[in-house]
Amino acid sequence: MTTFEANQKLTSDVNQVLRDAEELLKATAGAGGENVKEAHGRLAAALESAKATCERLKEKTVDAAKATDHVIREHPYESIGVALGVGLLIGVLVGRRH
Repeated sequence: MTTFEANQKLTSDVNQVLRDAEELLKATAGAGGENVKEAHGRLAAALESAKATCERLKEKTVDAAKATDHVIREHPYESIGVALGVGLLIGVLVGRRH
């Protein structure tokens, strides 16, 4: 799994948790008691913070993918050389273990 795929999976999981928490907030909106109202407020604030963090993660992932694409397009042969070198190094390291 690539870093991009891992970030997408994490974002998807976080979004699901956020949706579940929003449903919980809606379900408990009419509940009484000072403690419940206080917890409701804290959860709402945490949800907003998590949404903002998730959005920043998405933006950073897209920016990183665009930057990587730009570098590879600007320097295709160097990128192939680096990939070849890393692959060779990994092959040698894995071969030593067996």
